[in-house]
Formats: sequence, C-alpha cells, structure tokens
Amino acid sequence: MKLFDVYPLYNVTPVKAKGIEVWDDKGEKYLDFYGGHAVISIGHTHPHYVKRIKEQLDQMAFYSNSVQNPLQEALAQKLGDLSGCENYDLFMCNSGAEANENALKMASFHTGKSKVIAFTNSFHGRTSAAVAATDNPSINAPINKQQEVTFLPLNDFDAFEKAIESDEYCTVILEAIQGVGGLDEPTTEFFQLIAKKCKEHNVVLIADEVQSGYGRSGKFFAFQHHGIEPDIISIAKGMGNGFPVGGILIHEKFKPSYGLLGTTFGGNHLACAASLAVLEVLESENLIENASELGAYFREKAAEIPEIKKVKGRGLMIGLEFDFEVADLRKKMILEQHMFTGSAKNKKLLRFLPALNITKEDIDLFFEALKKAL
Repeated sequence: MKLFDVYPLYNVTPVKAKGIEVWDDKGEKYLDFYGGHAVISIGHTHPHYVKRIKEQLDQMAFYSNSVQNPLQEALAQKLGDLSGCENYDLFMCNSGAEANENALKMASFHTGKSKVIAFTNSFHGRTSAAVAATDNPSINAPINKQQEVTFLPLNDFDAFEKAIESDEYCTVILEAIQGVGGLDEPTTEFFQLIAKKCKEHNVVLIADEVQSGYGRSGKFFAFQHHGIEPDIISIAKGMGNGFPVGGILIHEKFKPSYGLLGTTFGGNHLACAASLAVLEVLESENLIENASELGAYFREKAAEIPEIKKVKGRGLMIGLEFDFEVADLRKKMILEQHMFTGSAKNKKLLRFLPALNITKEDIDLFFEALKKAL
C-alpha cells in the first residue's frame, strides 16, 4: 500500500523538535515560524506539556464520554477563566473542521433554518457543512454543494444588511482573522453590525477562532479586539499544541439535551491533559502578552524591508504581502535559510505563525534570513 497523494511535499523529514527548533533526519536544524499551520502554540516538546501527557498516559489514555471525566470539567473551568468566556459551555471534539461542523449544526437546531452566510476567502474546514462554507470550489464535492451558503464580500455593509433582512439564515460564520484566505479581517464596525443584526434576526453568530484563538492575535480570542459577543466560538489548532483536539464554546442561552451532539474521541483523557498544559503555559509564561508585544516588534522590522508592501494580521498571526508570488521565496526560506513559513490563498502573501513564546532575537534571525532570500 502507498499513501494517497494529496499533499505537495518539501524534501525535508523532521525527526526531532524543541521550542521553534526542528532537526531533520540528516541532522540539519531549521527554525519553525509556521508551527504546522498555527498548531504549535507553546513550542515543540515544551517540558510541562510533555510531563502532563506522560503522566496522564501512565494513568489512562482514553475512555468514552459515557463516564465521568473530571479533566473535562477542569479544562472548561480553566478555559473560561483565562479567556474571559465564563458564560459559555464547552463541547469537545477532535479538529477545527469538526468544531465548525458542530457549530453550524447547533445554529441550525437553534433556529430551525439551514442557510448560512459566509465570506469571500473564508476557510472553515473540509467536512460537509464546514467545507460548504469555505470559499474554495475546488475542494467542494457535489455532495457538499447541497448546502445553501451565501458568500458575501468582507466589510461590505450593504450586501450584508440586504442578505440578512431576508430572514432565511440560521447563522453567520466568520473568521476574526482569515487564515488560509490571507489575513484579511473584518473591521470593528462591520463585526459590530453583524453582531447587532444577528441578534435582531435571531441568527446565530459563529466566531471561527480555530486559527486566530488561544492568544495568537494578542488577545485570547481575536473577536475580543472588536467588543462583540458571539453565540458560538470554534477552537482547535493551538488548543492542543499538536495533540488533535478541538471544541466549541456555546453561549449559556443555548440549552443542551442528551444526544444533541456527540463524539467518540473528543474530550478524551490525553486530549484534556494536552489542552490543560497549553492553558497553564499560556498563563504562567504570559504568552498572550508576548504575542502582542512581538507582533508590534515584527511590524517594526518589516518596515525596514522595502520589498514588503503590506503587513497583515495581528499579534503572531501575521502575513507579509509582496508584489510578486511568494512560492519561490518560501522554497528558498526552507531549503536555503532553513526556516519554515506558510502560504495562503493570496499567492503574494507569506504567513508567519510561530509558537507564542518566540523572542525578539528569533524575529531578528527571521528578517536576516528573509533579506538574504530576497
């Protein structure tokens, strides 16, 4: 048997990692400024994270959600305290796509409707309803296209107001900062209009924080830059620092019932241990503040390079936009400068999504390498 060939691969085989340093099978060292799509939030093999998982593995790795699991309750309490979202309930699953799938399902249950408003260049996952709300026809199969989704331009007030006035929609799903799409974000005024109109029309507002959450933007959630309160918040990626875990925060106004949502692996003992470790490190090492401060420093350094036309994003969820496509530049960064970076749907954008505990010295190294690659 061979692997189903769906990933274009760089000729690099990582075998060991610590912090932002990654070593390949030839002993060459790389610096990871991409974190595997923003997944590595507290650094590779962080000692507290490793200790937490090892201790849990010695006790119990898994049992289903048919029994008590105090780790889930501890995680919900810690997440509420650290994020400021105490008036939400946590449902755990396994990935960002599954989180958004459950969020969309909850919205449909709540309203009795099925149509969705999403936005141009959105990315919400690859499963049924989540991929239908993703603005990429090439990854939508005919079975996905049965979903009714209206894509609107980001920050187009008139188009949004016209659409939502129809009273046909169950939900609006919106990334507080677009990830795959290219680091565009709603203005505060647009986000606040959406929140207001959703309340007026009994439409569920889903904030997709799968990539932008867990401190990456310089606040725990990126929507918190805009002074709004979503109905449902989807989370994953940085939540587990590499352990597959996701979830949704559901506002307390939604009433649960047995069987409404469910999962076999979601919220398992190892997932909870990993997720608790991440929150504990975020808090003890002040990583959210670090993301905010280093995001500002990154912008200062970027301003010194004339080839960079625009810096997009917030905190340590940043994109550098050039006036040329960056595929070759990204290749040079990894093969010649030994640094991992990311791409986007916007082919002129280089994405920077490192662990939140990087330093100014790490950023200096990145820009020295970038100058050489340019």
